[in-house]
Amino acid sequence: MENPVLLFPQLNISASKDKSYYKVMKSTIKEEPHKGSKPGAKQKRNRLSLLLQKPEFHEGDHLAKPENSTKAANSVSPEEAVKWGESFDKLLSEKAGLDAFTKFLKTEFSEENIEFWIACEDYKKSKTARELLPKAKTIYETFIQKDAPKEVNLDFQTKEITSQNIGQPIITTFDRAQNTVYRLMEQDSYPRFLRSDPYLNLVKGRNPSRPTLRRRSRSFTVNDFKGVRPDFTVW
Repeated sequence: MENPVLLFPQLNISASKDKSYYKVMKSTIKEEPHKGSKPGAKQKRNRLSLLLQKPEFHEGDHLAKPENSTKAANSVSPEEAVKWGESFDKLLSEKAGLDAFTKFLKTEFSEENIEFWIACEDYKKSKTARELLPKAKTIYETFIQKDAPKEVNLDFQTKEITSQNIGQPIITTFDRAQNTVYRLMEQDSYPRFLRSDPYLNLVKGRNPSRPTLRRRSRSFTVNDFKGVRPDFTVW
């Protein structure tokens, strides 16, 4: 008689090895962990697709797209930046200089002045009289009329003359107002721009978008204190 094999010690159930249900039980015990430990290819694909749909996998995509203003500032050579200091007209005549000056005015919350000047330059490029009226109305309502969203600082006489000519605008309608704002920027904002850190960094060839690397301070380790005997006299 064969010795019984104890299948479940807690229940005190035993059976012989030649029993068929023992073989079934033995194969089931071996196969179940195998099925659970190795998921199928379809299950892996489902998990991967759910993982890729999570928002955190796409949050950093925009970090690889630098702004145009950053590109323009990085491409300016020190020699070119020095030329901007020759005259205000030289600064505005170059796109990189105009962008740098506009960015500076935003830090002073006075970007409406350069925006008005740019709008007037675009207005004077109109090729037909038909284009003048809608452009003139937009410029007037944005920069000149009382309580305009981006009202520029104009004297009373200049504002009155400009307002009277809005009904029948011509190419030179905003010339007086544009010249006033130009002189204001040239005498006030332009000197401060030449003394600003972003401009001085460009002149010195420094990249303002690249932070200065700091050296790591040396940390003590256990090996530094090997062989050192404590001096109890200090106590």
